Amino acid sequence: MSIENLPGFNACLNSLSAILLMTGYGFIRHGNKTAHRVCMGSAFLVSVVFLASYLVHHALAGIVHYQGQGPVRNLYFFILITHTILAVLVPVLAIVTLRRALKGDFENHKKIARVTFPIWLYVSITGVLVYFMLYRGFLG
Repeated sequence: MSIENLPGFNACLNSLSAILLMTGYGFIRHGNKTAHRVCMGSAFLVSVVFLASYLVHHALAGIVHYQGQGPVRNLYFFILITHTILAVLVPVLAIVTLRRALKGDFENHKKIARVTFPIWLYVSITGVLVYFMLYRGFLG
């Protein structure tokens, strides 16, 4: 895989993470704890691979600047800024949430998962949006 392929690969990982998060949420809402555990563990692993790939890409390729103009430029930067700020929180929130589940502290796991899930899902989805806007000219 070349450096040029990493942004698309990362977008796929973000998409897969979002799908796993939503599927895992659906499983727990229907009481299927085993399937929930598999989906959320998989989402965590996919996100770890994403983070490593993302860091490698930016270490080697540097920063790519957004070329869009007009109102869509403001939308892009709003999405990028909120995505970036919340993305910093996701590893910590995900680890704490996962750790509580693994310890069997399900009451506190549920409390933090109610915060972690929407933030992690937002970051996964907006990561894909940033990719399409930055690399594929979507809305630009």
